[in-house]
Amino acid sequence: MLERSATMAMFSKKQFATATPAPAPASPLPDRAMQALANPYVGAGAAAGLLVLAVVALIALIGDPRASTPVVRLSLAKISAGPTPDGWREGLSQGVQPTVSEDIFQLSETPIGAMGEATITVQGARPFHAAGPLASAPLAGFHAQGPNGPLPIIAANGRTPAEAYARPFVPNGRPKVALVIGGLGLNAAATRQAIDILPPEITLSFVPYAEGLQGWIDLARAAGHEVLLETPMEPNDYPDNDPGPYTLMANAPGGETVKKLEWVLSRATGYFGVTNYLGSRFMTSDNGMNAFLSALRGRGLAFIDDGQAARRSGPGRASAIRIIDEQLSGEAIDQQLLAIEAGALQSGQALGSGFAYPVTLAQVAKWAESVESRGYQLAPASALTTRR
Repeated sequence: MLERSATMAMFSKKQFATATPAPAPASPLPDRAMQALANPYVGAGAAAGLLVLAVVALIALIGDPRASTPVVRLSLAKISAGPTPDGWREGLSQGVQPTVSEDIFQLSETPIGAMGEATITVQGARPFHAAGPLASAPLAGFHAQGPNGPLPIIAANGRTPAEAYARPFVPNGRPKVALVIGGLGLNAAATRQAIDILPPEITLSFVPYAEGLQGWIDLARAAGHEVLLETPMEPNDYPDNDPGPYTLMANAPGGETVKKLEWVLSRATGYFGVTNYLGSRFMTSDNGMNAFLSALRGRGLAFIDDGQAARRSGPGRASAIRIIDEQLSGEAIDQQLLAIEAGALQSGQALGSGFAYPVTLAQVAKWAESVESRGYQLAPASALTTRR
């Protein structure tokens, strides 16, 4: 696709480069004006100004020939530092498979720096916006070896994994809206689709039982998404609805709850917190939740739930006000997304959660394209958590 982009870029530039301007008619300019034009800096500025005016006039007459052409934007933060993250191309949709290399510096249609962003027009492809990748996990000082693998710890300087692994965010004063899309890692197609089509501000949560979990998390972070790890919790209809062997049980001793939680946490690195999977019974248990939240605080992790634990307060906490896809129809999901916007307008911020169903991914991707034009700021879920 980049070869086609290069051809397009070269063709568009050639149209301007090969046009021979007509000789300027003689003009009786005053001597002072002629001396000014003889200055190379003034002359260059004048030439640039004339070129800009010419381009503006041309677009005004015939329209921007690329106004409806998709644009691919690729971060160069990793390119300038060395090899790109594993799985980069797998995270792109079919039809958008650029070779990520230093050739992008030549192909970019706008000037870029080593940490900047390339703009490349790709004919026939949908827009793909890739934010700068998040730092590769694990980060030094935020993990200690546990019995089943690395476990998150608070760094010596007091910084928490929740802070280190969250997506950076700068509020702009608008109401903040955030979404967590979960159930990722078990279905490869759905997982790649979520990483590919959702903007990096959307937080992704992964199933701890997934094969290749670390690779999926690495791919998501390379695309700019912050990540949560799902913790299976006992539902009211257990064991008919069984979340697996490491389910946190409502009546279990605190030590057993912590032991199961640590198995979940040791499955991978790079997540800023955990979220619940089911848990309608566990989250009503004071003993179970106290042990669970205490263990998370001790490790500096956030806890974001789907709304069932809204009454549980503390640092690093956020609760969804809506599950957007309890009814699997595009219209119903759109209504829930609008309800999240209304909640943000009322409270200054609002969080929603959903599952990686095809219809959910499609509706969220469409919604995210226009939500900021309606006066909101799309934010990662970490930006809505309570602070220490």
